[in-house]
Amino acid sequence: MTGDVAYSGTWEQYEAAGEWLDKLAAGIGCEIHRVQMVPGNHDLDRDKLSVGGSKLLEYIREGGAAEYEEVIANENDRSTLFSRFEDYGRFSVGYNCGLDDEAKYATNLRIEVGPGRWIRFVRLNSALLCHGREREEPAELMIGARQFTIPRPVAGEEIVVLVHHPLHWYKDAQEVRQYVDSRVRVFISGHEHDPKVQVNKFDDNCDVMMLAAGAAVPFKSDDTYTYTYNIIEFDWDESSDSLSVAIHPRTWNPAKTSFEADNKRLGGSEPQFILGSPNFRKAGLAAVDSGPKPSADTPDHVPEHVEFVPTEDAEVDTEETATMPSDVEGYELALLRFFRDLFESDRLRILLALDAIPAESNERMNQGMERKLFDWLVREGRLPEIIEMTDRLIAERNEGEM
Repeated sequence: MTGDVAYSGTWEQYEAAGEWLDKLAAGIGCEIHRVQMVPGNHDLDRDKLSVGGSKLLEYIREGGAAEYEEVIANENDRSTLFSRFEDYGRFSVGYNCGLDDEAKYATNLRIEVGPGRWIRFVRLNSALLCHGREREEPAELMIGARQFTIPRPVAGEEIVVLVHHPLHWYKDAQEVRQYVDSRVRVFISGHEHDPKVQVNKFDDNCDVMMLAAGAAVPFKSDDTYTYTYNIIEFDWDESSDSLSVAIHPRTWNPAKTSFEADNKRLGGSEPQFILGSPNFRKAGLAAVDSGPKPSADTPDHVPEHVEFVPTEDAEVDTEETATMPSDVEGYELALLRFFRDLFESDRLRILLALDAIPAESNERMNQGMERKLFDWLVREGRLPEIIEMTDRLIAERNEGEM
């Protein structure tokens, strides 16, 4: 989801979004926690923008990269800007897509599309500087070097970037573009509600796809802006050792009151692109010969391997990466239900009951601390207890509402 999950960043809207996402996942045969998302300008609560926060945004807009870094490097200033994403943060962390509170890029999911061939999702937050009246020309937003210094992919891995605003909305678009062209295979953006796709050749046998998504709920509907969505399939093209991207654009037909194949946008009803993928080729044939073979019982639409992995960055705190027990069965779904489906008081009850919070602790409880304690309990082998208490608390609430 490339942003604008909500309309004004409030929890009631995310509760509705969660119900819709569960239906969507069930409809396409996807586990409900297997979702990637980034925030859009509608995912911040503008009522939480303080006078001081407004001054910080104005200072950055009137300046540039130096002013941006000066503000973002200050923990208190950063917290002021991130406070507007409080409800989005709680919602997204349940899907293991939490915002990086130091305003860096985020990446923790990669999927195998062929033997030894992976795509890694990198998430960027382009909405941090939004205030409700941001302009496209002249550009006012920034991605910032902390985010656009996307890691160079390892052999066998190609990067797919998810972000809300297209490149031309950024003051630092040129710098962002350099990293996108040299390190990214697919760049998916939202915001403009007008689906477009363009493939640029960066180098010999190296392509970059720029894909602008449509919107299921545009602010208006006409020949250009209407209700659209896309089904995108990533695959490995064995003959050329490249990333294959098939797009199935869908659009609303008001006469039939249903969605149908879109023959006007994105190159027709089922455009397919074979992207020159140098990082696949770097893996060589050895990875293909020795890689795991799909089982005959595995449905075509289910990837053979999905991994949650920590951000690969030289500055990553090793203590933070230890909070990723992704090999524990049931972890991701339990994480989603813990943050999305429980009240703050419920989460605190569980952490207290399982002795995750020391009696002498006076540390302020926030989402980051809750996540650390949740992961500590999982590493201690207490996930079954978390699941049992989560089920019981939700059942008690449902009984009280009947």
